[in-house]
Amino acid sequence: MVRYKKSEEKRKQILHAAFRALSERGYDAVTLQTIADQAEVSKGVVHYYFESKEAVLVELLEWLTGRISAKEQAAVEEQHTATGKLTAYIGSAFPGPEQNRAFYRVYLDFLARASRIPVYRDINQRFYDSCAGISKEVLMLGQQEGIFSKELSPEKTGPVIRAIIDGCLIQWLMADNDELHEVFKDSCYTAIMKVLSV
Repeated sequence: MVRYKKSEEKRKQILHAAFRALSERGYDAVTLQTIADQAEVSKGVVHYYFESKEAVLVELLEWLTGRISAKEQAAVEEQHTATGKLTAYIGSAFPGPEQNRAFYRVYLDFLARASRIPVYRDINQRFYDSCAGISKEVLMLGQQEGIFSKELSPEKTGPVIRAIIDGCLIQWLMADNDELHEVFKDSCYTAIMKVLSV
């Protein structure tokens, strides 16, 4: 039991290191040695847990998107109104400039490869399915409350909500101005409300 816990901690240490390395250097510049240096372990230790750079990155994408999905779902579940759930969802997606910058630098690297690497595409699709589930929950509750248009299809509108969130965050990232983070967050909420409202 203790050995298992230690090995899981070491695995997470390597994944955290891979995330930092990708965020700082980009996908193409990262090697197993880079990850080992960032984790402050030998390359052999990284090899013990992962057979290749690709294996590390596949698990990293799975781990990252799983963590974000869980946080967003938990934030939404704490609320009981559609606007409360939407505010919590957007708030969870916009945790802060530092977190958003690190995540989107890494995530955009993965997305650039997802159309050519099936395993990345599959992981990303599971992430977007989770996002669509949250969006549908928000929309359907708002329809029951009478504040969102009943003509909107949850299946078609769910992905649009995430597209607005990601679009606003990518635009913020490209603006390279931390002071605009809250502005883009507010604009995101306003844009989604316009799409959903009666």
